[in-house]
Amino acid sequence: MKNKIWLITGISSGLGKALAESVIKKGDFVIGTFRQKSQVEEFNKKHTDKAKAIVLDITNEKNIKNCVDKVISDYGKIDVLVNNAGVGFVGAIEETSLEEVRKVFEPNFFGSLKMTQTVLSHMRKEKKGHIVQISSHGGIKAFAGFGIYNASKFALEGFSEALAQEVEPLGIKVSIVEPGPFRTNFAGKGLGEAENIIDDYSGTAGTFRNKLKGVNGKQEGDPIKASKAIINLVDSKKTTLRLPLGKVALMTIGMKLESVKSDLEKNREIAESAVYD
Repeated sequence: MKNKIWLITGISSGLGKALAESVIKKGDFVIGTFRQKSQVEEFNKKHTDKAKAIVLDITNEKNIKNCVDKVISDYGKIDVLVNNAGVGFVGAIEETSLEEVRKVFEPNFFGSLKMTQTVLSHMRKEKKGHIVQISSHGGIKAFAGFGIYNASKFALEGFSEALAQEVEPLGIKVSIVEPGPFRTNFAGKGLGEAENIIDDYSGTAGTFRNKLKGVNGKQEGDPIKASKAIINLVDSKKTTLRLPLGKVALMTIGMKLESVKSDLEKNREIAESAVYD
């Protein structure tokens, strides 16, 4: 196929759905993943020659391998991988059980990591390809009540930053997309919450939880405009490692950079003194 083949995980709603629709409209071919067979059947009835949906459980390693193998078998290549599937979660660090933590890290980190590793073996043979990691402004700056989600996206960004350096000589690109609040289901029914509530955190994590729910459906971000920005990034000859999206993302990431810079300068003498003479 002359047009790009995109493999996008998690296209049932939100940014994933908007991106799939935008890529189809552009004329490239989309292979999108859903968790439910009924969703796949509905999508495939609507799109017969411009896209294809398949079932994927991003937390299942064998399922990931079978998914990628089928795409390569049917279409011969994957030009763009978008690791979009993931979950949101709110709760103070002490409130959150390890079981709840693992439920966040399995899709947000381990699933994206395994998907990346599996697709890379094929991109290396072609000496080209683009991996797009859907992170968050919360992958740069942490917020009280969002720490476990932050940790999963920090981890995603950490390996992706290293990966970009590893695969650049091989002709493969890596981009990290960092949206702020977008008008999706993220803060609605798709949001996980810590089951345990501790009153002492009501003014920090509790306030964040209520604020996040309160903006559901009113977020500034437009998923269609974000999708077009991602497509333009992939089509550009000169790409950046990070792509922040939204005014809030610019503000919060800027705050983090200023905070780090301030700590660096305040502790410069101490840092310089902690070395052998």
